[in-house]
Amino acid sequence: MREAPADSRSEAAGLRRWLAHNAWRLLLLFVGVLLPLAGFVTLADEIHEAEAFHFDDALLWQMHALASPGLDRFFVLFSKLGYEWGVIPFDVLVVAALLFARRWRKATFAAVAFVGSALLNLGSKQIFQRERPGLWESIAPESTFSFPSGHAMGSMTLAVTVVMLAWNTRWRWPVLLFASAFALLVGVSRVYLGVHYPSDILGGWCAALVWVIGVYIVMFRRRWSLPST
Repeated sequence: MREAPADSRSEAAGLRRWLAHNAWRLLLLFVGVLLPLAGFVTLADEIHEAEAFHFDDALLWQMHALASPGLDRFFVLFSKLGYEWGVIPFDVLVVAALLFARRWRKATFAAVAFVGSALLNLGSKQIFQRERPGLWESIAPESTFSFPSGHAMGSMTLAVTVVMLAWNTRWRWPVLLFASAFALLVGVSRVYLGVHYPSDILGGWCAALVWVIGVYIVMFRRRWSLPST
């Protein structure tokens, strides 16, 4: 049996080394960009065609069935934290802290992530012009368009940004846990309050993931690495 030429063996070994070295990058690209992009495109296509998602009304009614004065207060609070009381002030604080620490590239990354996400959300709302749910009278009514959710997109943008900034530090897992829980609760609060369809929340999350991780890949393409242990 003939042995493979030396150059073929060398090329195969080089490919294995490249895959081993870049596995984390490929995983980030797939999970952080390609999957959420596919999700957003699917949702956007259905909404553009004015198709109804079978789970939207069902989940809204299930959340409404849980309504109580205590949950009303809890989710109104999280809804406000997902925008004017939490996300916006913390966005400003993150950028200011990075500028104060002279972390110019990280500050630019955070600023582009936050501002770009907000502009993308405003533009998307105008493109799709989806009306808000009207299944019951909300205790926190909204008047703007519904898709994608600005609260969901803003909170996920903040969550992903701080996770990426903290990823190569010893705080990565606590930050990941806290940021994920925060974005989840903000999204759930919007459904509970009856001002967004669940598909609006999913669309906001997907758009935020694609945007923030896309910006990160562009700005830190030479510095991707596995977290140190």
